[in-house]
Amino acid sequence: MNQLLCGFAAWGLGVGLTGPAQAQYMYTRLDVPGATDTVGSGINDAGQIVGYYFIGDMYHGFLLDVDGSYTTLDFPGADYTEALGINDAGQIVGYYVIGDIFHGLQLDVEGSYTTLDVSRSGSTGAHGINGAGQIVGSYEDAAGRSHGFLLDVDGSYTTLDVPGANYTEAIGINNTGQIVGRYDDADGTPHGFLRDVDGSFTTLDVPGARFTFAIGINDAGQIVGLYLDAFGVHGFLATAGG
Repeated sequence: MNQLLCGFAAWGLGVGLTGPAQAQYMYTRLDVPGATDTVGSGINDAGQIVGYYFIGDMYHGFLLDVDGSYTTLDFPGADYTEALGINDAGQIVGYYVIGDIFHGLQLDVEGSYTTLDVSRSGSTGAHGINGAGQIVGSYEDAAGRSHGFLLDVDGSYTTLDVPGANYTEAIGINNTGQIVGRYDDADGTPHGFLRDVDGSFTTLDVPGARFTFAIGINDAGQIVGLYLDAFGVHGFLATAGG
């Protein structure tokens, strides 16, 4: 990598609704000691943060606890590990790589790792976990096509494919079971999606965007993600009605 990546945490100090200039936050830079790059990817209500960092020639997952201490998360025997999501119980999900195969992982609070493989013929990645322990992510089938998945608390997997899509990736889930992610249509254009608790899919496209990814959703149904337009890549917040 030629670029230094630094994680950050933002703490709200008061948010106005009249425009972007009214929002005020205090930003805290997050750098794992000795790391070249650090990426924060998930946070729970207690303020525990997970992510991954690069040092030497490997990626490692990390947990930043509320006391400011970093814990490295390496799946045993893996070439590299990334932590992507954490729920309020402290359960962590992500993936690890051995050779050229990605495997999903779950790390319980007592420190035990569980491998999550939807398909034995392709890669699996776990991206999000809610308070009930439901996990979402994506996997490749034998033909190399990507599908989203929901792993329920009873251990059952449900494949998530947006109708008509040739690629689906589930990324975030809230405590009500609503799921967000991205899919590619038949022409290869990426769109965001919301999968509601009744199983229905809604496409999310920021007006004027070339593509849209939905990444996270809270219990109020607010959705965050990114989109690309003629001026570059931007984040977005989507709320009901606008």
